[in-house]
Amino acid sequence: MWGFESPLSHQIFPNFIIINQEVVLESKVNVISDYEYELEINLSYDEIKSEIDEAYKKERKNIELPGFRKGKVPLDMLKKMYGDAIEYKASEDIATKKFWEIVEEQELKPISTPQLTDIDFQRGTKLFFKVKYEIMPKIKLKDYKGLEIEKPIFTIKDEDIEKEVEYIQKSASTFEEVDNIADEKNKITVMLQKLDEDGNRVEGTVSDNMVIDLTDERVNKNIRENAIGKKVGEEFSFEFTDEHSHGEEKHVVTYKYSAVVKKIEKIVYPEMNEEFIKKVTRDKAATVDELRNEIRTNIQQYYDNQSDSIYSNSLLNEVIKNNNITAPPGYTELLLDRFLEAEKEEAKRRGNKNFDEKGVRDNLKSKAEWNAKWQIVLENLSEIENIKVEDEDIVKLANEEAEKTGISVEKMMKFFKDSNRSASLLEDKVIAFLKANNKIKEVDPEKMKDKKKE
Repeated sequence: MWGFESPLSHQIFPNFIIINQEVVLESKVNVISDYEYELEINLSYDEIKSEIDEAYKKERKNIELPGFRKGKVPLDMLKKMYGDAIEYKASEDIATKKFWEIVEEQELKPISTPQLTDIDFQRGTKLFFKVKYEIMPKIKLKDYKGLEIEKPIFTIKDEDIEKEVEYIQKSASTFEEVDNIADEKNKITVMLQKLDEDGNRVEGTVSDNMVIDLTDERVNKNIRENAIGKKVGEEFSFEFTDEHSHGEEKHVVTYKYSAVVKKIEKIVYPEMNEEFIKKVTRDKAATVDELRNEIRTNIQQYYDNQSDSIYSNSLLNEVIKNNNITAPPGYTELLLDRFLEAEKEEAKRRGNKNFDEKGVRDNLKSKAEWNAKWQIVLENLSEIENIKVEDEDIVKLANEEAEKTGISVEKMMKFFKDSNRSASLLEDKVIAFLKANNKIKEVDPEKMKDKKKE
């Protein structure tokens, strides 16, 4: 493996591959930066002659000349007429092949698409070429332990529980048509008419059969208050204001409407009996109190996951910021391409035919750069702290998943290998290490939100 940690710019590392005590391939690596390297390779014509001969055989199959059937053109004539083009094309293929042979032989580990930057092919004499590639840079990590990171602690309120109970009831509710809007527990259908500042009807602004659910918190309070007590055929008015700014100038616009009630439907909630509660909780609860406890447990689990996710992201962000990492541009671009392809597939799955590729790509750039930096931290930290994924880790996970899914351990092991599960396990271990070596500062999420706004 090359000496990646050298800080010297353009340092050269020569290398020779020796077969039967004869040098048959010469290469050297130029260190351009801490993440960008350039591989130079010199090959004599004799070293690549077998590949050149194969190129002639391949091209000969597709060439026909007057007096000769396809694939039967004499080799001497083929070389005379098309030799330069065939051999130059073959030289690029050979360069690619030889580069990857050296990558495997010397464990160079490029992390992005290598770029052929120079090629000098002299027919009958030599092949010389250069390839630039990026590697995961080695950095001296600092300030990744002993940090104090804020973690929001969400508190469950009784009103959160009651809202969820109401939502469960509402999702199974039915509607009963009535003549009077007695309270907020109604859904109404109205003919909506826009009014001007003086309360006169504005022509061409009628919206018929507008459905308004008065239980929806997003419905304007003025609508709810003025609709209650009305009957089918009766009219009520309402207004609301919109505040927005143009630069430093603030604008306040008032909108006025009238609504004629065309239909009133009372929302009938199901009875909260044992049968209903068992059905909606899949037998996890039978009484209202048990239902509330089940809801509380689910919300708490959600809050805990959210809290831990925010804490983890804040911790990783702090480590990345403390180390002033420069992400290799080619690697960042590679990650960006992968994220974009994933978004394309998701849009395709959802039937979105108006996928804005450029807009999505622009939005994903910061995500790609962050992930590139995190991968640099991940690799360097795992090496510094000797964090590894052992065979027993994979076996343990395979057994756990096999027990859950009923799939054999052997198949799970193969799946983990094919999907490179060891990479995600290593990430989990590194994050666990960071959590264990840094402090949590519990904070009120509202105060945390206000602090970010400031």
